[in-house]
Amino acid sequence: MAYEISEIKKIGIGLIGFGIVFTFLGIVLFFDRGLLALGNIFSLAGVAILLGWRSTWALFTNRANVKGSASFVLGLFFIFVRWPIVGIILEIYGCVFLFSGFWSSIKIFLCHIPVVGWIIQFISPP
Repeated sequence: MAYEISEIKKIGIGLIGFGIVFTFLGIVLFFDRGLLALGNIFSLAGVAILLGWRSTWALFTNRANVKGSASFVLGLFFIFVRWPIVGIILEIYGCVFLFSGFWSSIKIFLCHIPVVGWIIQFISPP
């Protein structure tokens, strides 16, 4: 096989998955602060393991990503001080700006999934 995922990267993907599940449960259960905090911790650890510590640090401290990093950290702070709705809004805003360079790669990946790819190609033709 040309490209194989290592065990460490599988762990990172699993942690990101747990982070998404805990964040979703935290939102569904009326912005439960504990679940949202666990989701954030799992997601950050998963990104750090998946990309590597240096790449994660470079992603968050890059000059072009200052707005996204600041809003993400501020959102994390608001979740810890019991303002979860404001925190989630700031974190979503920060994630959109932090990972704005990855959207084209994500779209190409999603186009290869059978049903999702057909929907994406129908909505946005190439």
